Amino acid sequence: MQDRPAKLSPVKLSCRHVWKLYGPNPDRLLANGAAPSLDDIRRSNHVGAVRDVSLEVHEGEIFVIMGLSGSGKSTLVRCLSRLIEPSAGQILFNGQDLLKTSDKDMIEIRRHRMGMVFQHFALLPHLTVLQNVAFPLEIQGIDQKTREVRAREVIGLVGLTGREDYFPRQLSGGQQQRVGIARSLAVEPELWFLDEPFSALDPLIRREMQDEFLRIQQKLKKTIIFITHDFDEAIRLAGRIAIMKDGALVQVATPEELVMAPADDYVAAFTAHVPRAKVVTLGRIMTPGAAAHIAGSLPATTRVEDAADQIEASALPFGVTDDDGQVIGHVTGRAIIDVLIGRADAAANGGQSWGTP
Repeated sequence: MQDRPAKLSPVKLSCRHVWKLYGPNPDRLLANGAAPSLDDIRRSNHVGAVRDVSLEVHEGEIFVIMGLSGSGKSTLVRCLSRLIEPSAGQILFNGQDLLKTSDKDMIEIRRHRMGMVFQHFALLPHLTVLQNVAFPLEIQGIDQKTREVRAREVIGLVGLTGREDYFPRQLSGGQQQRVGIARSLAVEPELWFLDEPFSALDPLIRREMQDEFLRIQQKLKKTIIFITHDFDEAIRLAGRIAIMKDGALVQVATPEELVMAPADDYVAAFTAHVPRAKVVTLGRIMTPGAAAHIAGSLPATTRVEDAADQIEASALPFGVTDDDGQVIGHVTGRAIIDVLIGRADAAANGGQSWGTP
């Protein structure tokens, strides 16, 4: 899982007041910076696919977008890459306004600096797996030997070694999905847009692909915008999660903040069944200050689930450290048990420590 750093890195991609309305005259509704309500949009026979969305994605961040079907998350991602033209707003990629960028330049940006994996991959049926994966490198003008070496590497990463010469029609749906993932990985872009990329994979391969993306993230510090319906997957991958409803952002927060301090009843219902131990960190449940004797120390960003066995087995508390390795508090086995059995939810939502003196 990816924890958000204490000091955020530079902004890679941002959008400001982005709208996408479908209907007879969206320009009229949005004239002069107007922000029509959902009721106004519907009464005028328009559909508010994306409504007044503003967010920032930082360099090296895995930013997850979630929401029910029809919430606008896939449309938003396509607006961010300008595969769909927004009705209004501003989209900045490394400070460059994409809505003022020519179509020709946008093609070059997508070809060299963005990677995209959507639910339907549109694999080229007349090309083999190897040729499909190498295709974006061919478009970039990379020589055949180099692109085939890179393509074989990523084919191995997604578990399709031995199927390089297969055609898409000879593959299962899950295998076709892995070809699409490999094709995106081959380009090694600055920014990846991933729309439910693992949804058709069996649990073992899905976990392996999550591991691979986390490994790549740790090594290359790429920026990833990732759509999923699976909150467990989001918790594992995300630095921050955006929850959408009816085309609008409801809350953007860390997994821990979403679960423990939901912005409204919709977010609370969305996260109601998430085990607290998967998202709660030691920093939230610690008792401030150093203990007289400790068994060891762990970072404040450590999730309870990852530290529970170690702390519960110790007669002494564990120190909790900040980003500089300084002890800022301590956690006891009792505090861990409180999280595991749900006894401390009320205290957490009130912003209180869960540790015992």
